Amino acid sequence: MRHPELLVPASSLEVLKIAVIYGADAVYIGGEAFGLRAKAKNFSMKEIEEGIKFAHAHNVKVYITANILAHNEDLSGVREYFSELRELKPDALIISDPGVFAIAKEVCPDIERHVSTQANNTNYGTYCFWWELGAKRVVSARELSLAEIRKIRENIPKDMEIETFIHGAMCISYSGRCLLSNYFTGRDANQGACTHPCRWKYAVVEEKRPGEYLPVYENERGTYIFNSKDLCMIEHIPELIEAGIDSFKIEGRMKTALYVATVARTYRKAIDDYRESPDLYKRNMGWYLDQISNCTYRQFTTGFFFGKPSDEAQIYDSNTYVREYTYLGIVGDRNEAGLYRIEQRNKFSVGELIEVMKPNGDNIPVTVLRITDEDGNDMESAPHPQQVLYIDLGQSLETYDILRREEMEE
Repeated sequence: MRHPELLVPASSLEVLKIAVIYGADAVYIGGEAFGLRAKAKNFSMKEIEEGIKFAHAHNVKVYITANILAHNEDLSGVREYFSELRELKPDALIISDPGVFAIAKEVCPDIERHVSTQANNTNYGTYCFWWELGAKRVVSARELSLAEIRKIRENIPKDMEIETFIHGAMCISYSGRCLLSNYFTGRDANQGACTHPCRWKYAVVEEKRPGEYLPVYENERGTYIFNSKDLCMIEHIPELIEAGIDSFKIEGRMKTALYVATVARTYRKAIDDYRESPDLYKRNMGWYLDQISNCTYRQFTTGFFFGKPSDEAQIYDSNTYVREYTYLGIVGDRNEAGLYRIEQRNKFSVGELIEVMKPNGDNIPVTVLRITDEDGNDMESAPHPQQVLYIDLGQSLETYDILRREEMEE
Protein backbone atom coordinates (compact mmCIF):
# COMPACT_ATOMS: atom_id res chain seq x y z
CA MET A 1 0.00 0.00 0.00
CA ARG A 2 1.31 3.43 -0.94
CA HIS A 3 1.33 5.90 1.94
CA PRO A 4 -0.42 9.00 0.56
CA GLU A 5 0.78 12.46 1.44
CA LEU A 6 -1.86 14.94 2.67
CA LEU A 7 -1.11 18.19 0.84
CA VAL A 8 -2.85 21.27 2.27
CA PRO A 9 -3.01 24.88 0.96
CA ALA A 10 -2.01 27.97 2.93
CA SER A 11 -2.92 31.57 2.12
CA SER A 12 -0.68 33.13 4.77
CA LEU A 13 2.00 32.31 7.32
CA GLU A 14 -0.66 31.95 10.01
CA VAL A 15 -2.62 29.46 7.92
CA LEU A 16 0.56 27.55 7.06
CA LYS A 17 1.20 26.99 10.76
CA ILE A 18 -2.40 25.81 11.23
CA ALA A 19 -2.08 23.41 8.29
CA VAL A 20 1.09 21.95 9.81
CA ILE A 21 -0.38 21.59 13.31
CA TYR A 22 -3.68 20.12 12.08
CA GLY A 23 -2.19 17.26 10.12
CA ALA A 24 -0.63 18.21 6.78
CA ASP A 25 2.30 16.18 5.47
CA ALA A 26 3.06 19.00 3.04
CA VAL A 27 1.83 22.54 2.44
CA TYR A 28 1.68 24.47 -0.81
CA ILE A 29 1.95 28.25 -0.86
CA GLY A 30 2.37 31.09 -3.32
CA GLY A 31 4.95 33.83 -3.36
CA GLU A 32 4.15 37.37 -4.39
CA ALA A 33 4.59 36.56 -8.08
CA PHE A 34 4.11 33.83 -10.70
CA GLY A 35 1.36 31.88 -8.88
CA LEU A 36 -2.28 31.49 -9.85
CA ARG A 37 -3.80 33.16 -6.79
CA ALA A 38 -2.90 36.83 -7.19
CA LYS A 39 -5.78 37.86 -4.90
CA ALA A 40 -4.54 35.67 -2.05
CA LYS A 41 -2.42 37.32 0.64
CA ASN A 42 0.58 35.30 -0.55
CA PHE A 43 4.01 35.17 1.03
CA SER A 44 6.91 37.60 1.04
CA MET A 45 10.38 36.07 0.83
CA LYS A 46 10.79 36.57 4.57
CA GLU A 47 7.50 34.77 5.24
CA ILE A 48 8.46 31.95 2.88
CA GLU A 49 11.69 31.54 4.81
CA GLU A 50 9.88 31.49 8.17
CA GLY A 51 7.21 29.15 6.85
CA ILE A 52 9.79 26.67 5.55
CA LYS A 53 11.63 26.71 8.88
CA PHE A 54 8.41 26.13 10.83
CA ALA A 55 7.23 23.33 8.54
CA HIS A 56 10.60 21.58 8.42
CA ALA A 57 10.82 21.72 12.23
CA HIS A 58 7.61 19.65 12.22
CA ASN A 59 8.81 17.32 9.41
CA VAL A 60 6.37 18.88 6.93
CA LYS A 61 7.34 19.80 3.37
CA VAL A 62 6.68 23.11 1.60
CA TYR A 63 5.94 23.45 -2.11
CA ILE A 64 5.92 26.83 -3.90
CA THR A 65 3.46 27.48 -6.72
CA ALA A 66 4.88 29.11 -9.82
CA ASN A 67 2.22 27.89 -12.21
CA ILE A 68 1.26 30.88 -14.34
CA LEU A 69 1.23 30.49 -18.13
CA ALA A 70 4.18 32.82 -18.69
CA HIS A 71 4.55 35.52 -21.32
CA ASN A 72 7.88 36.78 -22.67
CA GLU A 73 8.08 39.59 -20.13
CA ASP A 74 7.72 37.12 -17.24
CA LEU A 75 10.79 35.01 -17.92
CA SER A 76 13.55 37.26 -16.58
CA GLY A 77 11.58 37.77 -13.38
CA VAL A 78 11.07 34.02 -13.03
CA ARG A 79 14.81 33.46 -13.24
CA GLU A 80 15.46 36.05 -10.51
CA TYR A 81 12.65 34.64 -8.35
CA PHE A 82 13.97 31.09 -8.57
CA SER A 83 17.46 32.29 -7.71
CA GLU A 84 16.08 33.73 -4.47
CA LEU A 85 14.04 30.62 -3.71
CA ARG A 86 17.10 28.43 -4.22
CA GLU A 87 18.60 29.88 -1.04
CA LEU A 88 15.44 29.19 1.00
CA LYS A 89 15.31 25.49 0.01
CA PRO A 90 11.61 24.73 -0.46
CA ASP A 91 10.94 21.06 -1.16
CA ALA A 92 9.42 21.57 -4.61
CA LEU A 93 8.24 24.07 -7.21
CA ILE A 94 4.82 23.55 -8.83
CA ILE A 95 5.07 24.61 -12.48
CA SER A 96 2.82 24.42 -15.55
CA ASP A 97 4.78 26.29 -18.23
CA PRO A 98 7.59 24.40 -20.04
CA GLY A 99 9.72 27.55 -20.27
CA VAL A 100 9.41 28.15 -16.54
CA PHE A 101 10.16 24.47 -15.92
CA ALA A 102 13.37 24.75 -17.94
CA ILE A 103 14.48 27.81 -15.93
CA ALA A 104 13.82 25.99 -12.65
CA LYS A 105 15.85 23.00 -13.83
CA GLU A 106 18.75 25.30 -14.70
CA VAL A 107 18.65 27.73 -11.76
CA CYS A 108 17.71 25.44 -8.86
CA PRO A 109 18.25 21.83 -9.99
CA ASP A 110 18.26 20.50 -6.42
CA ILE A 111 14.64 21.57 -5.80
CA GLU A 112 12.06 19.05 -7.00
CA ARG A 113 9.89 20.10 -9.93
CA HIS A 114 6.20 19.19 -9.86
CA VAL A 115 4.01 19.72 -12.92
CA SER A 116 0.78 21.61 -12.18
CA THR A 117 -2.70 20.42 -13.12
CA GLN A 118 -2.76 23.51 -15.38
CA ALA A 119 -0.55 21.57 -17.79
CA ASN A 120 -3.52 19.29 -18.68
CA ASN A 121 -1.97 15.99 -17.61
CA THR A 122 -4.42 13.39 -18.87
CA ASN A 123 -2.37 10.34 -19.95
CA TYR A 124 0.67 8.27 -19.03
CA GLY A 125 2.55 9.45 -22.12
CA THR A 126 2.45 13.01 -20.76
CA TYR A 127 3.62 11.78 -17.37
CA CYS A 128 6.56 9.96 -18.92
CA PHE A 129 7.39 13.04 -21.01
CA TRP A 130 7.70 15.18 -17.89
CA TRP A 131 9.63 12.45 -16.07
CA GLU A 132 12.23 12.40 -18.83
CA LEU A 133 12.58 16.18 -18.47
CA GLY A 134 13.24 15.84 -14.75
CA ALA A 135 9.85 16.13 -13.05
CA LYS A 136 9.46 14.16 -9.83
CA ARG A 137 5.69 14.51 -9.71
CA VAL A 138 2.76 15.38 -11.98
CA VAL A 139 -0.59 16.69 -10.78
CA SER A 140 -3.37 14.89 -12.63
CA ALA A 141 -6.01 16.78 -14.58
CA ARG A 142 -9.20 17.08 -12.54
CA GLU A 143 -11.12 15.49 -15.41
CA LEU A 144 -9.60 12.02 -14.87
CA SER A 145 -11.46 9.04 -13.47
CA LEU A 146 -9.93 6.66 -10.93
CA ALA A 147 -9.73 4.05 -13.69
CA GLU A 148 -7.64 6.42 -15.82
CA ILE A 149 -5.37 7.23 -12.87
CA ARG A 150 -4.84 3.51 -12.21
CA LYS A 151 -3.85 3.09 -15.87
CA ILE A 152 -1.35 5.95 -15.54
CA ARG A 153 0.12 4.37 -12.40
CA GLU A 154 0.66 1.10 -14.27
CA ASN A 155 2.54 2.82 -17.09
CA ILE A 156 4.87 5.29 -15.39
CA PRO A 157 8.11 4.73 -13.42
CA LYS A 158 7.57 3.34 -9.93
CA ASP A 159 9.37 6.31 -8.35
CA MET A 160 7.28 8.90 -10.19
CA GLU A 161 4.58 10.49 -8.05
CA ILE A 162 0.93 11.21 -8.85
CA GLU A 163 -0.73 14.14 -7.09
CA THR A 164 -4.51 14.53 -7.34
CA PHE A 165 -7.07 17.03 -6.06
CA ILE A 166 -9.45 15.23 -3.70
CA HIS A 167 -11.31 18.09 -2.00
CA GLY A 168 -12.36 21.67 -2.71
CA ALA A 169 -13.80 23.97 -5.35
CA MET A 170 -14.13 22.70 -8.91
CA CYS A 171 -13.40 24.88 -11.95
CA ILE A 172 -15.79 24.87 -14.90
CA SER A 173 -12.90 25.04 -17.40
CA TYR A 174 -10.55 22.26 -18.38
CA SER A 175 -7.92 21.82 -15.67
CA GLY A 176 -8.58 25.37 -14.58
CA ARG A 177 -7.43 26.99 -17.83
CA CYS A 178 -10.21 29.57 -18.06
CA LEU A 179 -10.69 32.48 -20.47
CA LEU A 180 -13.96 33.86 -19.06
CA SER A 181 -12.35 36.14 -16.49
CA ASN A 182 -10.01 37.71 -19.03
CA TYR A 183 -12.85 38.20 -21.51
CA PHE A 184 -15.26 39.81 -19.05
CA THR A 185 -12.94 41.83 -16.83
CA GLY A 186 -9.47 41.88 -18.38
CA ARG A 187 -8.12 39.91 -15.42
CA ASP A 188 -6.33 36.78 -16.63
CA ALA A 189 -7.08 33.57 -14.72
CA ASN A 190 -3.98 32.03 -16.24
CA GLN A 191 -1.88 34.84 -14.77
CA GLY A 192 -3.39 34.44 -11.29
CA ALA A 193 -6.14 37.08 -11.36
CA CYS A 194 -9.36 35.08 -11.81
CA THR A 195 -12.59 36.88 -10.88
CA HIS A 196 -14.57 33.58 -10.76
CA PRO A 197 -17.20 34.38 -13.40
CA CYS A 198 -18.28 30.73 -13.20
CA ARG A 199 -20.12 31.71 -9.99
CA TRP A 200 -22.13 34.50 -11.65
CA LYS A 201 -25.77 34.45 -12.75
CA TYR A 202 -26.30 34.46 -16.53
CA ALA A 203 -29.03 35.44 -18.99
CA VAL A 204 -29.40 35.45 -22.79
CA VAL A 205 -29.85 38.58 -24.91
CA GLU A 206 -31.33 38.16 -28.40
CA GLU A 207 -29.49 40.23 -31.05
CA LYS A 208 -32.51 42.28 -32.18
CA ARG A 209 -33.84 42.87 -28.66
CA PRO A 210 -30.93 44.50 -26.78
CA GLY A 211 -31.55 45.06 -23.11
CA GLU A 212 -34.14 42.29 -22.87
CA TYR A 213 -32.60 39.64 -20.66
CA LEU A 214 -33.97 36.13 -20.97
CA PRO A 215 -33.14 33.76 -18.11
CA VAL A 216 -30.97 30.75 -18.94
CA TYR A 217 -32.82 27.74 -17.56
CA GLU A 218 -31.16 24.36 -17.84
CA ASN A 219 -34.29 23.34 -15.97
CA GLU A 220 -36.61 25.04 -13.50
CA ARG A 221 -33.96 25.25 -10.79
CA GLY A 222 -32.13 28.38 -11.84
CA THR A 223 -29.48 30.14 -13.91
CA TYR A 224 -26.09 29.58 -12.25
CA ILE A 225 -25.19 27.27 -15.11
CA PHE A 226 -21.40 27.14 -14.53
CA ASN A 227 -21.52 26.84 -10.72
CA SER A 228 -20.09 23.45 -9.71
CA LYS A 229 -20.50 21.75 -6.37
CA ASP A 230 -17.33 21.24 -4.34
CA LEU A 231 -15.30 18.07 -4.61
CA CYS A 232 -15.27 15.77 -1.56
CA MET A 233 -13.70 12.30 -1.51
CA ILE A 234 -13.70 11.63 2.24
CA GLU A 235 -15.91 8.56 1.67
CA HIS A 236 -13.52 7.12 -0.92
CA ILE A 237 -10.06 7.03 0.68
CA PRO A 238 -9.63 3.29 -0.12
CA GLU A 239 -10.30 3.81 -3.83
CA LEU A 240 -7.89 6.77 -3.97
CA ILE A 241 -5.10 4.76 -2.35
CA GLU A 242 -5.75 1.70 -4.52
CA ALA A 243 -5.52 3.87 -7.65
CA GLY A 244 -1.88 4.57 -6.76
CA ILE A 245 -2.15 8.27 -5.89
CA ASP A 246 0.84 9.52 -3.91
CA SER A 247 -0.43 12.93 -2.80
CA PHE A 248 -3.99 13.86 -1.79
CA LYS A 249 -4.33 17.55 -2.60
CA ILE A 250 -6.79 19.92 -0.94
CA GLU A 251 -7.90 22.96 -2.96
CA GLY A 252 -8.22 26.30 -1.19
CA ARG A 253 -5.25 28.66 -1.22
CA MET A 254 -7.58 31.57 -0.40
CA LYS A 255 -9.39 29.86 2.49
CA THR A 256 -9.43 30.76 6.18
CA ALA A 257 -7.51 29.03 8.95
CA LEU A 258 -10.79 27.48 10.15
CA TYR A 259 -11.43 25.92 6.74
CA VAL A 260 -7.88 24.60 6.45
CA ALA A 261 -7.88 23.19 9.99
CA THR A 262 -11.25 21.50 9.51
CA VAL A 263 -10.37 19.82 6.23
CA ALA A 264 -6.80 18.92 7.23
CA ARG A 265 -7.64 17.21 10.49
CA THR A 266 -10.64 15.36 8.99
CA TYR A 267 -8.64 13.88 6.11
CA ARG A 268 -5.68 13.25 8.43
CA LYS A 269 -7.83 11.11 10.70
CA ALA A 270 -9.55 9.35 7.78
CA ILE A 271 -6.23 8.42 6.14
CA ASP A 272 -4.68 7.29 9.42
CA ASP A 273 -7.77 5.32 10.43
CA TYR A 274 -7.85 3.50 7.11
CA ARG A 275 -4.18 2.61 7.32
CA GLU A 276 -4.73 1.28 10.84
CA SER A 277 -7.88 -0.66 9.96
CA PRO A 278 -10.43 -0.45 7.12
CA ASP A 279 -13.11 -1.35 9.67
CA LEU A 280 -12.09 1.59 11.86
CA TYR A 281 -12.36 3.86 8.83
CA LYS A 282 -15.88 2.59 8.12
CA ARG A 283 -16.95 2.97 11.76
CA ASN A 284 -15.78 6.59 11.88
CA MET A 285 -17.38 7.64 8.58
CA GLY A 286 -20.19 9.50 10.35
CA TRP A 287 -17.63 11.61 12.22
CA TYR A 288 -15.74 12.46 9.02
CA LEU A 289 -18.91 13.53 7.21
CA ASP A 290 -20.09 15.60 10.16
CA GLN A 291 -16.72 17.35 10.54
CA ILE A 292 -16.10 18.03 6.86
CA SER A 293 -19.44 19.84 6.64
CA ASN A 294 -18.36 22.18 9.47
CA CYS A 295 -16.44 24.39 7.03
CA THR A 296 -17.85 26.46 4.19
CA TYR A 297 -18.79 24.46 1.10
CA ARG A 298 -21.10 24.47 -1.95
CA GLN A 299 -22.59 21.01 -1.42
CA PHE A 300 -20.45 18.04 -2.44
CA THR A 301 -19.71 15.94 -5.51
CA THR A 302 -17.19 13.23 -6.43
CA GLY A 303 -16.27 15.10 -9.60
CA PHE A 304 -14.93 12.93 -12.45
CA PHE A 305 -13.55 10.10 -10.31
CA PHE A 306 -16.40 7.71 -11.08
CA GLY A 307 -17.19 8.91 -14.60
CA LYS A 308 -18.31 12.18 -16.14
CA PRO A 309 -20.46 14.26 -13.78
CA SER A 310 -24.16 14.69 -14.51
CA ASP A 311 -26.23 17.85 -14.08
CA GLU A 312 -26.44 16.93 -10.39
CA ALA A 313 -22.85 18.17 -9.98
CA GLN A 314 -24.03 21.77 -10.54
CA ILE A 315 -25.82 24.22 -8.24
CA TYR A 316 -28.30 26.22 -10.33
CA ASP A 317 -30.21 28.32 -7.82
CA SER A 318 -27.47 30.04 -5.81
CA ASN A 319 -23.76 30.85 -5.75
CA THR A 320 -23.49 31.06 -1.96
CA TYR A 321 -21.64 28.77 0.41
CA VAL A 322 -23.16 26.66 3.15
CA ARG A 323 -21.61 27.91 6.40
CA GLU A 324 -22.19 26.04 9.64
CA TYR A 325 -19.51 27.70 11.78
CA THR A 326 -18.03 31.19 12.12
CA TYR A 327 -14.29 31.57 12.62
CA LEU A 328 -13.45 33.59 15.76
CA GLY A 329 -9.67 33.34 16.15
CA ILE A 330 -6.59 31.27 16.95
CA VAL A 331 -5.33 30.78 20.49
CA GLY A 332 -1.89 32.25 21.19
CA ASP A 333 0.30 32.57 24.27
CA ARG A 334 -0.94 32.86 27.85
CA ASN A 335 -0.20 36.10 29.75
CA GLU A 336 0.68 36.64 33.41
CA ALA A 337 -3.00 37.04 34.32
CA GLY A 338 -3.77 33.57 32.94
CA LEU A 339 -5.62 34.88 29.87
CA TYR A 340 -4.98 33.65 26.34
CA ARG A 341 -4.08 35.93 23.46
CA ILE A 342 -6.15 35.82 20.26
CA GLU A 343 -6.36 38.00 17.18
CA GLN A 344 -10.11 38.22 16.74
CA ARG A 345 -11.70 37.43 13.35
CA ASN A 346 -15.45 37.82 14.04
CA LYS A 347 -17.50 39.31 16.85
CA PHE A 348 -18.26 37.34 20.02
CA SER A 349 -19.30 38.36 23.53
CA VAL A 350 -18.87 37.57 27.21
CA GLY A 351 -21.36 34.89 28.24
CA GLU A 352 -21.57 33.44 24.73
CA LEU A 353 -21.26 29.69 24.12
CA ILE A 354 -18.50 28.96 21.59
CA GLU A 355 -16.34 25.96 20.70
CA VAL A 356 -12.65 25.14 20.97
CA MET A 357 -11.47 23.08 18.00
CA LYS A 358 -8.35 21.03 18.70
CA PRO A 359 -5.90 19.36 16.30
CA ASN A 360 -6.61 15.90 17.76
CA GLY A 361 -10.26 16.03 16.64
CA ASP A 362 -11.85 17.19 19.88
CA ASN A 363 -14.46 19.97 19.79
CA ILE A 364 -15.00 21.42 23.27
CA PRO A 365 -17.97 23.70 24.08
CA VAL A 366 -16.98 26.58 26.37
CA THR A 367 -18.46 29.79 27.70
CA VAL A 368 -16.63 33.08 27.25
CA LEU A 369 -16.02 34.23 30.84
CA ARG A 370 -13.89 37.29 30.20
CA ILE A 371 -12.49 39.46 27.41
CA THR A 372 -9.87 42.19 27.83
CA ASP A 373 -7.99 44.43 25.46
CA GLU A 374 -4.18 44.51 25.28
CA ASP A 375 -4.07 46.88 28.25
CA GLY A 376 -6.13 44.60 30.47
CA ASN A 377 -9.36 46.62 30.23
CA ASP A 378 -12.47 44.45 30.41
CA MET A 379 -14.76 44.34 27.37
CA GLU A 380 -18.26 42.97 26.93
CA SER A 381 -17.67 41.92 23.33
CA ALA A 382 -15.01 41.75 20.62
CA PRO A 383 -16.49 43.84 17.78
CA HIS A 384 -13.40 44.80 15.77
CA PRO A 385 -11.82 42.32 13.31
CA GLN A 386 -8.07 41.79 13.73
CA GLN A 387 -8.17 43.23 17.26
CA VAL A 388 -5.73 41.62 19.71
CA LEU A 389 -7.61 40.41 22.79
CA TYR A 390 -7.08 38.27 25.87
CA ILE A 391 -9.76 35.80 26.90
CA ASP A 392 -10.76 33.44 29.71
CA LEU A 393 -12.77 30.40 28.65
CA GLY A 394 -12.66 28.66 32.01
CA GLN A 395 -10.10 26.03 31.05
CA SER A 396 -6.58 25.47 29.79
CA LEU A 397 -5.98 26.04 26.09
CA GLU A 398 -3.09 25.31 23.76
CA THR A 399 -1.41 27.43 21.11
CA TYR A 400 -3.09 26.89 17.71
CA ASP A 401 -6.43 25.81 19.17
CA ILE A 402 -9.12 27.43 17.00
CA LEU A 403 -12.19 29.21 18.35
CA ARG A 404 -15.42 28.96 16.38
CA ARG A 405 -19.15 29.51 16.84
CA GLU A 406 -21.90 27.29 15.48
CA GLU A 407 -24.39 29.16 13.33
CA MET A 408 -28.01 28.53 14.26
CA GLU A 409 -30.54 27.86 11.53
CA GLU A 410 -33.07 30.65 11.08
